[in-house]
Order: sequence, then structure tokens, then C-alpha cells
Amino acid sequence: MTQFVLVAGAWLGSWAWDEVVPLLRTAGHGTHPLTLSGLAEKQGVSAGQQTHVQDIVGEIERHDLRDVVLVGHSYSGIPVGQAAERIGDQLARVVFVDSNVPTDGESFVSAWWEGPAKLEAAIAANGGFWAPLTAADYAGQGLTDEQITRIVSGSTPHPGASLAEPAVLARPLGELPATYIKCLLDGAEPSEDVARLLTSKNWRLVEMDTGHWPMFSRPGELARILLDAADE
Repeated sequence: MTQFVLVAGAWLGSWAWDEVVPLLRTAGHGTHPLTLSGLAEKQGVSAGQQTHVQDIVGEIERHDLRDVVLVGHSYSGIPVGQAAERIGDQLARVVFVDSNVPTDGESFVSAWWEGPAKLEAAIAANGGFWAPLTAADYAGQGLTDEQITRIVSGSTPHPGASLAEPAVLARPLGELPATYIKCLLDGAEPSEDVARLLTSKNWRLVEMDTGHWPMFSRPGELARILLDAADE
């Protein structure tokens, strides 16, 4: 039995996987949707990026999980990538869902596409938290109005410290067995760092014709891709 550990991106909690989890369980696998410290029902907990890495490692150690497919969406690809190398032979595969990937010594902020200063200023202006997106920000991502309302109403401010703290990797990320899911409505091509990793024989690219939040827009298709990844 594969054990799926599912970690959603910024502003979201374990609830983001509610439509994916039953499909994985029906296929006979274990599921462990995880809320990171400082988010959703864990609001108020102080959290840097290494806190989030330990959240993930701790979940795996606490349940003594084996044959783990570790899934990280968006921001959470950064702590998931670090956790994946720390759990050793308990890892079967890591799946990055349209996500950032960790680079040793760099943070989410340092790689921000509009420049670090803009994101740093936005976090500082919001009391040290990254404010959730508004409904208008989800336009063009393949989501219904109902799905957008659900995401917006469930989102909570994201702890800025986790975005500013640098990643720590002991070995090249390309050595891990990985699947990268690119959501085409969020950009037709992977970022440069992901493109380099995809040259590794251990990495595989899968494309989805949907937006950045496929657990809401295409949960059935996403579940099938995750099940395929578990079989690799």
C-alpha cells in the first residue's frame, strides 16, 4: 500500500485535498493530507520554512510510513523537496504539483518572479504574513465561481518567515525519483530550475490542461496522475 502525504501550497490547509483523498483511498492507498504550521487550523503557530520541513518529516515518522509518495503543491514543493531527501528509503517518489522546488541556500522570496523586494514589501505591509489572493486573482485558472469561493473563504495568511528562510539540501534534488506536474493554464513551460531538473533520468514531466490549483479544478485527473506516479 502506498502512503500519500499531501501538502498544499500557500494559504491552504489539509482541506484543499478533500476531493482527491477519497479517490486515492478507494484505490486502496493510505492518505495523509497535512496542514503546515501557521495555516488553517494551525494558525497562531510560529513557523519558518524548516518548521514546515519538520511538519512533513514528523508526520512520516509519527506514523512510521513506508512506500511514501510525497506530494507538494506550489510553495510546498520547497519544504516537500527537503523532506523527501531526509526520509531516506521510506520515500517511493516525490510529486511536485505546479510547484516551486528548493535550491540550497535560496528561499521562496529570493526566487520570486517579480523580484524579492516586491514580495518582501507585501509581507512587511501585512504584519509579517503573505495575504491570501482575492477572487479576481483566480481568473483564467480553470476554476468555477463556486471553486474560487471555496478557496478564498478557506485561505488564511501565510507566515512570511517560511517564505524568507533558505532551503537546506544535502544532495542534488535531481537524484530523487520525481514527477513534476505542469499546469498549462499557469504557464506553458516549467521554470528554468525545474527544466534543469527534468534533464535528470530520475524525473518525469506530466502536463495538465488546467490551472495552478488542480486539486480543485481537476481532482479526478490529478488523482489518476498520483496513482500512476505510485506505480513507477
